[in-house]
Amino acid sequence: MTPPAAASAAAIRTDDPTTDPAADSAAAADAQAPAPSGLPGSGDDDPDERTAADPAAQGRTRSAASPTGARFTRPGGMFSSLRVRNYRYYFAGQVVSNTGTWMQRIAQDWLVLSLTGSPLAVGITTAMQFLPMLLLGLFGGVLADRMPKRRLLIYTQGAMGLLAAGLAVLTVSGIVTPYYVYAFALLLGLVTVVDNPTRQAFVSEMVGPKDLANAVSLNAANFQTARLVGPAVAGLLIAAVGSGWAFAVNALSFAAVIGGLLAMREGELRPTEPIAREKGQLREGLRYVKERPELLWPMVLAGFIGTFGFNFPTLLAGFAYDTFKVGAGQYGLLNTAMAVGSLAGALLAARRGAPRLRRLVGAALAFGTLEVVAAFAPDYWTFALLLMLIGVFGLSFNTSVNSLLQLATDPEMRGRVMGLLVLVFTGGTPIGAPIVGWVTASYGPRLGLLACGVVSALAAAAVGLVLARSADLRVRFDLHPGRGGRVVAVVPRTRTASKSELAPAC
Repeated sequence: MTPPAAASAAAIRTDDPTTDPAADSAAAADAQAPAPSGLPGSGDDDPDERTAADPAAQGRTRSAASPTGARFTRPGGMFSSLRVRNYRYYFAGQVVSNTGTWMQRIAQDWLVLSLTGSPLAVGITTAMQFLPMLLLGLFGGVLADRMPKRRLLIYTQGAMGLLAAGLAVLTVSGIVTPYYVYAFALLLGLVTVVDNPTRQAFVSEMVGPKDLANAVSLNAANFQTARLVGPAVAGLLIAAVGSGWAFAVNALSFAAVIGGLLAMREGELRPTEPIAREKGQLREGLRYVKERPELLWPMVLAGFIGTFGFNFPTLLAGFAYDTFKVGAGQYGLLNTAMAVGSLAGALLAARRGAPRLRRLVGAALAFGTLEVVAAFAPDYWTFALLLMLIGVFGLSFNTSVNSLLQLATDPEMRGRVMGLLVLVFTGGTPIGAPIVGWVTASYGPRLGLLACGVVSALAAAAVGLVLARSADLRVRFDLHPGRGGRVVAVVPRTRTASKSELAPAC
């Protein structure tokens, strides 16, 4: 119930004219291969099946790969992953379930506020839901690696549906209290600890590395679309029949996800063999990330962006009521503007190919810089426009870090790595939100947003410098690049830079 969460380019390269002959051979071989003819619903749902059956193709796959062997191919269009039958079932179920999720979020906040009259109680409910991720997020990743992911998702989605149904019964019957809501939020958070990393790691088992980035982006677009529709439907339902029925609708929505999981063709999945239960697997996951700079530094950047950059509930309320003196309708429009920008960012990300570290750092730097600019917005409409742009780059960062980490991770470690990503990206909310809230309350929302933007931009710049130094790369500026050239390019600093394992991922 929490937001989520690629592969393209025949061979990863820098802007140096020196290239890898093996990668060139792979690119040439792929270019001569027949183009996929599969369309949604046709027999050839997954063009990658030919590669899996062709030993020669398997040999080519490793040569045109990331440092960990994940294959990168050219992008296949904005909706290329929907060619895969199993992913279509999953995507359709998520359309329904994500809408229900947003309905419950709105109804839950409204219910707590109506029971207590206290915004603090709403904050406690949110903290109860996020706290398990902060404390137990890594253990959820270990469980995701130990169990078959499709079966585990059926269990977690079913548990979430039962929790929503239980809260619906308590609310409709009139016996609900704030403490019941706190308890259900805590239980939901505990289930999410396992569900979130499992759900993100399962994407690669449905679509494979070629369409992973596209599928991650479409999942984000799916979630942002529900973010636009769900609150509106929830508002109408709450006004007509009360919050309890919004919880009931959300409970029913999980049937769509579970039905999609059960309807999948198991033979078309690419399941990762579950690891045996052993001591030290949690430490092994942490050590795995620590020893790989292509995983460690994106994870560090995600921690800073998630903890300080994404604190918009407190900030937007402050700008609406204190800075621009507008009502609830225009406050809601600010959230809508950000959701529209996020949706646009997700669709743009779906068109792009391989995730690159430079794109990740660039999106984070633009995100932080735009927050700094928005802190000085002279009027309401300028601020709303800047929020749309912030949404575009924030979602671009989100999808890039998700797909990049999955592709750079060995399959047997993917659950633990994604569990760590969820921990640093969303588990930091209970830490960052009070800090940003204190700054906003003490010095005003402009300074609060300025602080968030400065921290995000500085973190992006620092991580970019570390990665460039580790890969022996530098940024080249050319005001007269000529035909096909670039004004700004990342190039090797020395002749030996192209031999660095990190350089291709940059």
